[in-house]
Amino acid sequence: MHKTILITGSTDGIGLETAKALYSQGHHVLLHGRNPEKLATAENALSEGPGDGCVDSYLADLSLMDNVKTLSESIAKDHNQLDVLINNAGVFRSRDTFTREGLDIRFAVNTFAPCLLTQRLLPLLGTGGRVINLSSAAQSPVDLQALVGQTEISDQLNAYAQSKLALTMWTQHMAQSQGEKGLVFVAVNPGSLLATNMVKEGFGMPGKDIQIGVDILVRAALASEFADASGKYFDNDSGRFTSPHSDAMDARKSDEVIRAIEAFLTNTGHTLT
Repeated sequence: MHKTILITGSTDGIGLETAKALYSQGHHVLLHGRNPEKLATAENALSEGPGDGCVDSYLADLSLMDNVKTLSESIAKDHNQLDVLINNAGVFRSRDTFTREGLDIRFAVNTFAPCLLTQRLLPLLGTGGRVINLSSAAQSPVDLQALVGQTEISDQLNAYAQSKLALTMWTQHMAQSQGEKGLVFVAVNPGSLLATNMVKEGFGMPGKDIQIGVDILVRAALASEFADASGKYFDNDSGRFTSPHSDAMDARKSDEVIRAIEAFLTNTGHTLT
């Protein structure tokens, strides 16, 4: 059965290659990017490649929550159902570390954007959809003041690692809040130091075969092994479901992070529905 699948950050790297793989299997892929030229190139790459899928593309800067809202509205206008959402877009190193809304860009793109976008697309995902949130082997305790832009994190890797732990915590929270509704929320580390632009720019190295990450995202989107995995964390470095950072297993710390995320979005006028 062919599915409608949105992949954020799908103009290059793991996102684009995953989009190609799903398109080749006949699925309806919704591409997303922030650069119009790269987005058009990615759409052409799918359309001219193997397979008989469908493709649509959406432009949005996920560092800005107004853009996230507009993206959700555009998708809801064009589609009445979404089977899979892969929150892949991410930022590691950036010259401008704060957005105009006062957030560290890692928290904005890697945490707040997927939280807001997913919440707003829940009606389309219904009861049988899947939300795949890209986590990382890099996870660090979340500084609540830094999360909401009140303090600065000087180390960019630490900011990235905090944003990924926050997203992993939120993934578990959403799984718990859904109860028995059937909607699956899974956090996935697609593999460390894969050959993406993020790794090349951040670490100055070519990285490992990107297909490692593509294969696990396709599995997470479609395979039966993930159908009953809501709330779990899959570490592709070890090839199994395992425990994330210990703070994600601490109910008090997780609740503090979730409350901070929700309070910021509410206080800045970004309603979750």
